[in-house]
Amino acid sequence: MNNNRDYLELVKKAQLGDKECLNRLAEAARVRLREYVQRLTLQEDLTEDIVQESILEMFKVFDKLKKADRFWNWLDGIAFNKVRSHYGRRWRHKTVSLSDAGCEIAETNSPDGLAEMVTAELKQIVIKSMHRLQPRHRAVLTMRCYKGMKYSEIAELMKCSEFGVQALFYRAKKALAKELSHHGLGKGSLLTALLLFGKMTATSEAAAANVSVTAAATKVGLAAGLVGAISGKALVVSLTTASVLAVGTMVVTSGLDGTANMPKNKPAASLQVTAKVAQPQGEYWYFFPEGAGRAVMMQQIRQSRRQWLQDEYANYYNQNNTISIRNYRCRHSDLSVWRLPTDGPELTEYLSRVEGRSVEIKYVANKSSGLLVIASSKEAGESNFWMTRHYNVMDEDYFQSDWPRETPTVDSRDPMHKRGWTYFKITGQINGKEVRGRGRIPFVYSTSKRHWPWMVLKVGESIVNEAGFAGLSRPWMGLHTIDTIRRDAAKERIWFETKYDKRSGKAQVILKPKAGNIVYTIDMEKDVIDKITFTGEVEGELIFDYLQGIDDIGSEFAEPRRSRYGVVGKDSKGMLWLTDLATN
Repeated sequence: MNNNRDYLELVKKAQLGDKECLNRLAEAARVRLREYVQRLTLQEDLTEDIVQESILEMFKVFDKLKKADRFWNWLDGIAFNKVRSHYGRRWRHKTVSLSDAGCEIAETNSPDGLAEMVTAELKQIVIKSMHRLQPRHRAVLTMRCYKGMKYSEIAELMKCSEFGVQALFYRAKKALAKELSHHGLGKGSLLTALLLFGKMTATSEAAAANVSVTAAATKVGLAAGLVGAISGKALVVSLTTASVLAVGTMVVTSGLDGTANMPKNKPAASLQVTAKVAQPQGEYWYFFPEGAGRAVMMQQIRQSRRQWLQDEYANYYNQNNTISIRNYRCRHSDLSVWRLPTDGPELTEYLSRVEGRSVEIKYVANKSSGLLVIASSKEAGESNFWMTRHYNVMDEDYFQSDWPRETPTVDSRDPMHKRGWTYFKITGQINGKEVRGRGRIPFVYSTSKRHWPWMVLKVGESIVNEAGFAGLSRPWMGLHTIDTIRRDAAKERIWFETKYDKRSGKAQVILKPKAGNIVYTIDMEKDVIDKITFTGEVEGELIFDYLQGIDDIGSEFAEPRRSRYGVVGKDSKGMLWLTDLATN
């Protein structure tokens, strides 16, 4: 049986009840599965157990095989599920330490000992590096590099999208390259290591001789590989210059480091834009679960490891191999306004005028839900792409954290941010009229449906409850309050200035509409508005108080009848409702 036709005949006869053919098929399957499973587990005893269990499962459910030509994929799926079931919760994490790898360097007694020693040492490095990978990373490398499976086939086996498999393969390559680098092997060693591992784990000399890993297969990654994978189902726009890649207006390259060394942001001296800003090298991922203009979740990958990740539950920042979970959404360390690839040309142009520096950005106009955009900024001369995909990527591997499980984590969130939402009160006065209000605010996307945002204001004897949250904190939407306010202002073409007091940790955004100034004081750590001060035609101040504990909340916070939460009323003027408070 040297070709697929022979196996196909065996499968067809076995499906008709020929037990001898089924037994012959099982023996052939043992050899093939042993090599496959060994590469996934790197444990001899475990491999034998899983192969045996897979063969028994094959006998048990053979009648469920619908297509004879799908036999090997079907059998691989059985074995793959056995492996994944074995690892359970450890599937996403490294499971074997270097000391447990069981790879002793072989003794070298031949005259050619030096050459053999180098070869043996290289083998040990490769095996140890593969041991250190997460099981799912070994799985996708095995299926792609040694079984030659298409991304669509791997996706079917792993029960995820092709896009997810592509990104998982990218991660696996990066993880292996990182492990190899710990042993002094450079970037060019990846292909050699994969080839050597394939030959070392082959079941026979003949099988080892047939192992080959092409450079084309290993080069399929985030930028080049995804283009072919998503085809006409997504929008792909080529970006030709580094300045075009500027998703934001960052001028630092040391990552997003919270409030450290934030300069005061002064408005441009004139309306003329004087500078352009390039995006630092790395990948920037933006996911809009409900489409552009709605909530966004983000992550940045730089130098082969993720620096920060913001998902539906929290905001994480990895610095010096310590993960910090913080109150606040992502923000730029230089206090420049965060830009999104889905920003329209008018918004982008106005923000550039206010900040006095141009950010030329290719506009991704797609408004569909489940929109993923990846901005890849690489070395000079390499191609870069925007890519969009309509899929629920939060269920996929490529938008989950893959930091090692043992990485230290520091949760610095206060009680209300750990809860994910809270109530707040508003007190103050506008043009001599007393203002009182109450509301509820979710801090993260995962709480925004059940604990939806609402606010009711009473100005004098008038009730204002159709204002929505325009011009206020909307952290569950994915941007820091300071960016939410400034972007809301820019949409109304209201000029603004930004100031920051490092000692107090408070920032001020001064809006300059025609009727006077509106000054926001923002707690940068808590990511909320402390107060709003009005000067000019409208005079007054609103004070915000956020409740850390909610155990003794009374009926005053009974939620109102729900309408289109978070959306400005149809007769509203966007965030300009704030300047209209005095007329109520």
